[in-house]
Amino acid sequence: MGTFRTLLELTGRRRAAGLFALMIAAALTEGLGLIMLVPLLAVLAPGAAPGGGKLAALLESTGLPLALGPLLAVFVALVALRALVMRARTLAALRAQVALVDNLRARAWHALLHCEWRALLTLSRSHSANLLLSEVERAGLGVQQLLLAAASSVTLGGVLLGALLLSPLMTFGALIAGTILIALQAGLRRTAHRLGESVGEAHSALHASLDQGLASLRTIKSLEGEAAAAAQTAASVTALRTIQLEFARRHTLNQGLLQLGGAVALALLVWLAVSRWQLGAATVLPMVAVFARALPLLGLVQDAWLNWLHARPALDAALKLTREAEAAREPEVTGVTAPKLSHELRLEQVSLRFTAGVAVLEDIAIAIPARGITALTGPSGAGKSTLADLVAGLLAPDQGMVTIDGAPLEGPLRRAWRRQVAYVQQDPVLIAGTLRDNLAWAAPEASDADLRVVLRQASADFALALPAGLDTRIGDGGRGLSGGERQRLMLARALLRKPALLILDEATSALDADNEAQIAAALVRLKPQMAVLVIAHRGALTQIADRTYRLKRGRLVS
Repeated sequence: MGTFRTLLELTGRRRAAGLFALMIAAALTEGLGLIMLVPLLAVLAPGAAPGGGKLAALLESTGLPLALGPLLAVFVALVALRALVMRARTLAALRAQVALVDNLRARAWHALLHCEWRALLTLSRSHSANLLLSEVERAGLGVQQLLLAAASSVTLGGVLLGALLLSPLMTFGALIAGTILIALQAGLRRTAHRLGESVGEAHSALHASLDQGLASLRTIKSLEGEAAAAAQTAASVTALRTIQLEFARRHTLNQGLLQLGGAVALALLVWLAVSRWQLGAATVLPMVAVFARALPLLGLVQDAWLNWLHARPALDAALKLTREAEAAREPEVTGVTAPKLSHELRLEQVSLRFTAGVAVLEDIAIAIPARGITALTGPSGAGKSTLADLVAGLLAPDQGMVTIDGAPLEGPLRRAWRRQVAYVQQDPVLIAGTLRDNLAWAAPEASDADLRVVLRQASADFALALPAGLDTRIGDGGRGLSGGERQRLMLARALLRKPALLILDEATSALDADNEAQIAAALVRLKPQMAVLVIAHRGALTQIADRTYRLKRGRLVS
């Protein structure tokens, strides 16, 4: 029930109620249309059966003339009304499906955006992307099938209600037969859910393969690994298709068995009605028409329900990711004033562990002055980036504390502190827009004059000399710029925040000496204005530092 309650919340209760009302209306028009066959037959063959005459007399008591013309007119009116109701129901179902998918994706993305950094570090990027893109869409298709199953069930109920008015005995026989046929499909329903879980895993593996391949195209081509990369992706596709075909084989086999069983049940009911129950043609023939309509509806309900069970694991996975991210939500900062860095930022005997027993940082004690350049060096895996996340307010230590001018940086203050921190990482994060678009990401309200100032501060005034200036489009990921230009643009964007603490995490590791020297010169000009933390193995940035700390295996070394 929890899943269906969530579906109602994501779809909107008012929208769901309206859709259900349209389902009821469609079912009623379906049932009335089939019932109209009885008075029509009674008019065409007077006295054929008492049941038909009674129903015709009931209609005549409402003021409807018992004649062929009026009855046909009512029949046509019912068909027209049903067409209008069906159109409204289809559009309402589409709106419900779209609302659910959009709300589910928005909720999941919002939860990830506001999740604690420590929790985000445990998530697979490709798995999360697969859930937000492929699995949410698959969940939407599953909900579409669920709505189809519900609509078909309600319509089937309307048909059976009409049948009950025509012949209770044959209707009860049909209900028993239908219950048996549905019960025989229990194994397929379990298999559909199991294969749905396998499809989700195969989708995730394929997404991971493509994501890794796109991120490694330069390496793949330099190592002539195109064939191996293609084979890896092809294997993921084959695994996915194998599962999908297995579901299709089982599904189609059971469709045929359901149709065959329904035909046998209908034949048996007709034989009993004529040979044993002595029912007349005016009852049996309309009931045959009713059951001929009910059997495909039963098949549609079964098919749609199987497709929903097959897709439900995608919905469950998306909801699981969302709930886990929401459970790790960062504290709100409304009304919290960000701490001011006037003297120094300190780490006091700080330790941090991501997994039990494995210390990423152990008993770290350092001071970063409010003005000047502090360098953090050490081999890969020493814990430098994790320490940067601590001073940036992204992580909280397990032991010890981070303080700003002696005040502990914890709770909502940690998130508020991030407003005064700017981060430049090794891989530039740029969007496929203009220079102005990329700079304004840090401060949408910044003027062109502000942009020019930070470009000069970051030794990135090359941008001002481009033919289109700030309106120059830089391509996907900034591919229209060189590596050094991209990093200097990242530095300019960071400075637009007017940070109290500027962190450069291996920001020049891939640059040549000239570009590194330009960034070093920019930092020297900036150090009287802010605290600068440089993370590097070696190079020009470590040489300009006022103080240097070295990490090895999560510990400070001299």
